[in-house]
Amino acid sequence: VTDTQKENNVIIHKVDRLPRNPEATFTAQVDPVKRIDTMRNHTATHLLHHVLRAKLGEHVEQKGSLVSPGYFRFDFSHFEKLSDETLAQIEAQVNQLIRANRLLSEHKNIPMDEAKDMGAIALFGEKYGDLVRVIQFGDSVELCGGTHVESTGEIGLVKITSEGSIAAGIRRIEAISGVHAENWINEQLHTLHQVSEMVKSNSGVIESIRKNIEENQILRKQLEVLERAKLIETKKSLYQQIENIADVQVIRSTVELPDAGKIRDLAFQIRGEMDNLVLVLGAVFEGKPNLSIMITDDLVSKRQWNAGKIIRDAAKKIQGGGGGQPFFATAGGKNPEGIEEAIEEAIKLLFDSK
Repeated sequence: VTDTQKENNVIIHKVDRLPRNPEATFTAQVDPVKRIDTMRNHTATHLLHHVLRAKLGEHVEQKGSLVSPGYFRFDFSHFEKLSDETLAQIEAQVNQLIRANRLLSEHKNIPMDEAKDMGAIALFGEKYGDLVRVIQFGDSVELCGGTHVESTGEIGLVKITSEGSIAAGIRRIEAISGVHAENWINEQLHTLHQVSEMVKSNSGVIESIRKNIEENQILRKQLEVLERAKLIETKKSLYQQIENIADVQVIRSTVELPDAGKIRDLAFQIRGEMDNLVLVLGAVFEGKPNLSIMITDDLVSKRQWNAGKIIRDAAKKIQGGGGGQPFFATAGGKNPEGIEEAIEEAIKLLFDSK
């Protein structure tokens, strides 16, 4: 049985296959663990609904819900995001109702008017018959046909895990209860313990993390200064390596820079400062070769050179591939030993096609 629904007072079971003998007698067996977890979460939605209306106002109406063994979600009408403080207060009030161990008061087959007199909340859009079922836990009174715990204490604990908007004027709260809430809290404590060990602090973890972040920001700024200086020195060194091949200025070299982004920055700086230039650079990042080709716009136009096409063949020397635009292209590969050969291959392909 994959699902059970009630339509026109008829219980309908959805199954994954039909029995060989539909007229046989069948025995229903309910998974007790899933059943009690579902009961906890269902009752928790009633308590949450009650607290939301008490805390935020009677404009709060249930707009949808999902109850499963593992978690529950509750959609409700409200005009703004709930602050962390408000959420904490709502969660605390729900758990107060749980600890109060309110007993289930179930009223079966009572007239709708009598249910309304009891203050029972009806869900907007739901269809109800003349006789209804009312579920009451203290001041929480709702029309409901679902399964519930016998007392709120059986829920154990509710932990709100998220709150957000799903539509204009509609908010959604997701939460867990019982052993799932305990497991979630234990996981958070385990994570906190690991963080404490990483920052070497048994107390004042937040302060230690804040200091680490501040120190990291300072080091990043210092590193940026060093990288800019390294880029300037690399560019000066490359300008000293300019050679003339067939009336074209050529720079071919390997460089030591932190990443491919810095090579791109360097290439575009040089492209903005010089004309009639071909730049072919090789580098190795974390053991992986990188090849970059930059051709100034005047040469792209005059000689119809295309860095993207050239690099596809040159990259074979580093067992890789790449591409790009006519004026700039990059490639990566697997063979760092082939980087010098790849640079020379790029030069050969360019000038053999002149």
